[in-house]
Amino acid sequence: MTPAMVAGLNATLDAETVAQASGPAPQGIHWLLANPHAPMREIDVDGHPRRGDFLPPIDLPRRMWAASEVTYVAPIAIGEPLRITSTVASITPKTGSTGALVFVAVDHSVTAQDEPRVIERQTIVYREPGGNVSADRSEPTPAAFERVVTPDPVMLFRYSALTFNAHRIHYDRSYARDVEGYPDLVVHGPLTASLLIDLCARTFGPNRLKTFAFRGVGPAYVGQALRLYGNRTDTGLTLETTADGHVAVRAIATLD
Repeated sequence: MTPAMVAGLNATLDAETVAQASGPAPQGIHWLLANPHAPMREIDVDGHPRRGDFLPPIDLPRRMWAASEVTYVAPIAIGEPLRITSTVASITPKTGSTGALVFVAVDHSVTAQDEPRVIERQTIVYREPGGNVSADRSEPTPAAFERVVTPDPVMLFRYSALTFNAHRIHYDRSYARDVEGYPDLVVHGPLTASLLIDLCARTFGPNRLKTFAFRGVGPAYVGQALRLYGNRTDTGLTLETTADGHVAVRAIATLD
């Protein structure tokens, strides 16, 4: 975990503090760690590494980060060496309203000196083209805390660079429209989740989350204003992101 990683994420989220040389890193930063650096000869048409190495060779064109369940065991300290272990936990074919779907669950464990820091169950979904708009419309609701952010191409580019994510739906407008059938560039699911985590840090202080679970409900596109908001409950927090009147991400969290 380097100070440059922290500064890059903080700058991209427009956080209150950017440079940070020591101390605990912000939550959500583990999504920047140890992403595969496949050589160009191993890159598929969508910009991802070709399937069939770690992730299974599923023959469906769209790949999306559908959900994550994260447990923050202890803060990640800037400067400490980390080990990340990833395991394919399950592969589940289904049929939905948009056609064939395959859900792949991947377990990630981040440790330092054999002590856990972050544990995550990530769900990736592969699907057919089409069916872009979420049917889950959202009427404006009161919130205890909120923030509005409008992701532009610069923010999407920065987050792609931070996570070494070359999926072309986030920066190649013609590919997103003509190949995968989206109307515009797609905002990363973990970027939206990171904005919600940052909202919690602004509201309650840094590294206060014990757990954070989010799922994508519908896509958000570049240039759309994201309303990020939350409320306290008896058990923790409910969080939501809406874009253009539709729910994009729902999340629940607990505080320490």
